[in-house]
Amino acid sequence: MRDKDALGMDEAVARRVAMALFLSRPLGALAQTANGPQPPCGGTPQPFYAPPGAAPAIRTWQAPEWTASACTGWSSTHPTLLVALAGSFRHEGGAADLLAAFGRISSLRGIRYWSVGDRGWRTLVTGAAALYGPGTRRRRADFEPAEMARGADLYFAQEDSRSSGEVVYHMRVLANEPDRVTIAVENVTSVRFLLVPLFAPGDLRCTSYLERLSPGVWGYYALWGLRAGAQTSGHEASSVNRALAFYRHIAGIPTDQEPPAARR
Repeated sequence: MRDKDALGMDEAVARRVAMALFLSRPLGALAQTANGPQPPCGGTPQPFYAPPGAAPAIRTWQAPEWTASACTGWSSTHPTLLVALAGSFRHEGGAADLLAAFGRISSLRGIRYWSVGDRGWRTLVTGAAALYGPGTRRRRADFEPAEMARGADLYFAQEDSRSSGEVVYHMRVLANEPDRVTIAVENVTSVRFLLVPLFAPGDLRCTSYLERLSPGVWGYYALWGLRAGAQTSGHEASSVNRALAFYRHIAGIPTDQEPPAARR
């Protein structure tokens, strides 16, 4: 049996999460709202973290009157499409373990997402490798936590099952603290399908925030942005399913576990 202190801690976390969810009035797993997101940058995040074991809260915004705060690490302040995902999961390790999960670039290969077009689960990342730097495509071993100090700039290549060729991404460590990790990622090279450019460099951005909510429970907040001018029509359902896949990857949940965030 679990001791009384552990039970009391879980009940306190559950009450906190339930109250925040009530106050934020979520409209379901996938909802579009008028106001912009609030990442966990010194205030209460919106949407708020779903409790461990529950589907994360996911919200989207089209062309919002929203300006990215400095804590996102984004230079582009007006993306066309925003996706915010907020969940939590049990993790007994510390920040170094979570940094290691982000640094294991090769482990991205094979993660799956629900393809709205195919109406089924599909492999999302077909290839991924860490790179020695922005000016080379030379592969290297995965990044170690010791390399991921605050301010570190790292690069990796990724092949997407829906694009042609590999895309180079820049990953910057914005925070590396015992109770908080923040990682920002953006595409350095264009994303193309056949000969058609889908996204220019910098059009795709994601900042992931992880913070310890209580002993053994970490909150995960991911803010995805497709920059103004990008062709975002039809990308909303796909984007939320991709965001869910990466959350599950970090949280140690099977990426093709039912249900997806959006089926159509």
